[in-house]
Amino acid sequence: MSRHIALVVNPTSGRGLGARVAPVVRQRLKSAGLTVSEYATTCAEDVGRISAEVIASGADAVALVGGDGTIHLGAQVLAKSGMPFGVIPAGTGNDFARGVGIPMKDPAAAADLIVAGRTRAVDLAVAKDEFITTVVAGGFDSLVNKRANAMTWPKGNSRYTLATLAELRTFKPLSYVITVDGEVIETEAMLVAVGTGPTYGGGLQICAGAEIDDGLLDITIIKPVSRLTLLQMFPKLAKGTHVGHPMLHTLRGSSVRLESPTVTAYADGEILGELPVDIGIAPGALTVFA
Repeated sequence: MSRHIALVVNPTSGRGLGARVAPVVRQRLKSAGLTVSEYATTCAEDVGRISAEVIASGADAVALVGGDGTIHLGAQVLAKSGMPFGVIPAGTGNDFARGVGIPMKDPAAAADLIVAGRTRAVDLAVAKDEFITTVVAGGFDSLVNKRANAMTWPKGNSRYTLATLAELRTFKPLSYVITVDGEVIETEAMLVAVGTGPTYGGGLQICAGAEIDDGLLDITIIKPVSRLTLLQMFPKLAKGTHVGHPMLHTLRGSSVRLESPTVTAYADGEILGELPVDIGIAPGALTVFA
């Protein structure tokens, strides 16, 4: 009996990449004998609504074509539903897909994972009643995220590079109170990041070594450094060679509270809200073709 896949497409992801990728994925799934129903989103709210309809329809699985924002919205409905879903990367960052090993630039290969049918259960962070699929950022990185989101040029990861350079001009260390599993840490820092997976910002390994199914949150603290040192650290984040830097502190735990005045947290590349924020872990909440 043919498996029924609901293909949910965000056509605007990646400045139109979602629309260009969808026909490739649809054909790949159909050629493998799967039944495909396609849905196109017209606004952010559509992702959750369509995902809920798919669950109710009796489809066997859902495939989301889009970036981290699309995955974030779908996860709010799909988490703990038991319905497996496939990820077809078509956004700017694609960090969730990267974290679970989805081919980044080969939509047909990503579709083949859905055809193969092998799944894994992955963890989600939980904050402010939302499921988080990648990293919660609070500090210099969240300011960079805010600036990058407002930029219309350039495309891709270059936006994050230019936003980083712009924020460096005026940034100063921030005061934090960080509570990890009841242990309180008071410190100044450039940023604090909390994630289930290793990357954000299009491949920056801020939580290098994080495993997306170990039931733990990974916390990275970059202590106060000069602007030049911080600038030098960002290329190293892309390669993971920042690990071991004397001003970088890492922790793991199942609950984290971040407090810092004036800081707005971002999660999955979108605004989460002003600190303080409590972050927990939902082990194995999402079932993914991977």
